Amino acid sequence: MTALQNQSDFTHFNDQGRAKMVNVGEKPESCRHAAASARVLVSPETFGLIASGGMKKGDVLTVAQIAGVMGAKRTPDLIPMCHPIPLSGIDLTLTLNEDACCVDIRAEVSCSGKTGVEMEALTAAATAALTVYDMCKAVQKDMVITDVMLQEKSGGVHGDFIREGQS
Repeated sequence: MTALQNQSDFTHFNDQGRAKMVNVGEKPESCRHAAASARVLVSPETFGLIASGGMKKGDVLTVAQIAGVMGAKRTPDLIPMCHPIPLSGIDLTLTLNEDACCVDIRAEVSCSGKTGVEMEALTAAATAALTVYDMCKAVQKDMVITDVMLQEKSGGVHGDFIREGQS
């Protein structure tokens, strides 16, 4: 049996087997929330410059926080099958983790709508991480962006999700 024979099992394909955006018009609105995280591993030198505000491009954490908010708002422009939804709130927390020599990022997104905000939270975290890289790349090229993941989500017909063993 080929994938096309089971295309009715896939919500994002039309009768011709081509991609489509799912119609959420008949779904009831509910409160939606999602949190995602990312981590940027940096050298001790880069960490010190971020912590002291000594990066030539400016305040790394503030710029990355704003970029994360912008990323969440622009998610449907970047991810083809994401619906444009009115977001109620976007909050990013960027924490300097001296023990791991990294920037830890947490993005929380909420809305009252017919579809979830997991992709918006993931895009916010990833955009903030990419911005940390951009702000620091003149000093360090071998930074590593890692651990981009959904931490939790609530609302909708698929129920709640909380990643075990993560914070």
